[in-house]
Amino acid sequence: MSTTGVLPPDRPSIEPARLELSKSAAKYARRKALRPYLILTPTLLLTLGILIPFFAAIYLSFTDYTLRSSDYSFIGFDNYLSMLQNPDFWHSLVITLEYAVLCTMVEMLLGIGVALLLNEENPVSKFLRIVLIFPLMIAPVIGTLIWKLMTNPSVGILRTPMSWIGLGDFKWGASPDTAMFSLVLIDAWVYTPFVIILVLAGLRSLPRSPYEAAMIDGGSAWFIFRNLTLPMLAPVLLITLVFRLMLSLQEFSIIFALTEGGPGDTTMSLSLLAYNRGFPFYGVAEAIPIMLFLWAVVYLVSFILIGFWRKAQRRASGVA
Repeated sequence: MSTTGVLPPDRPSIEPARLELSKSAAKYARRKALRPYLILTPTLLLTLGILIPFFAAIYLSFTDYTLRSSDYSFIGFDNYLSMLQNPDFWHSLVITLEYAVLCTMVEMLLGIGVALLLNEENPVSKFLRIVLIFPLMIAPVIGTLIWKLMTNPSVGILRTPMSWIGLGDFKWGASPDTAMFSLVLIDAWVYTPFVIILVLAGLRSLPRSPYEAAMIDGGSAWFIFRNLTLPMLAPVLLITLVFRLMLSLQEFSIIFALTEGGPGDTTMSLSLLAYNRGFPFYGVAEAIPIMLFLWAVVYLVSFILIGFWRKAQRRASGVA
């Protein structure tokens, strides 16, 4: 049978399929291009949420703004000059530095010592690793109030044990002579577990081969600690020091909950001085320079310590 003049059956065109595939690829490419911006959006919003109040505070520090009135005027550097000429500011700066240095020193020494003990594998160490974390689960204000009740001269549970060693009339936070000691004690109780956790994690991450070689050569425990543990652990110790020193410099809750800056002004840190100027006395514009100065101190100390941390990290990795 002749097939002359008979057209072949129509084949389905592949152009629509190619067009649909092209659209899907373009849609995927657009989504992929937008993905970094979507990931960065929360960070940008958080940054704006920090920078807008920060620059607004800087502007208000050059005014006479108070909480008593919405009217204010530009006065230049008067608030900064008044702050620098005020002896209360310099007294609070000394108290802030003293508190930060004492708390950080005590917590670092205790944290390193306890972490070395807990690095041993035995049932007591395993139990203490769990128990010592409990203070971190309590808000600093709540922990301070608990200590305030325990040290109460009338109903505190520490009154009797202290009397056994002849310190039944110990004033704790009620006396200018013992207020700083009480604050450092509470701060150490709250935050030393933080140091222990970081140092213990650093100890667990150290390589074992250098220790095995040192023990084979007859190295003493002090030799191993000074020549192996400390150099390799230096980056962890420095970053722990940065965290604790930063927080201690700007500590507010523990001091406010125990002494409110007293007795008198013996524990009046910069944070509490700014709070008192800004809220009880409504002088927000007078308080902002104090907080900006504290921010500058924290930033400078952190910047210097981060530089030491980078050098220690390079030495620990054998780069420098």
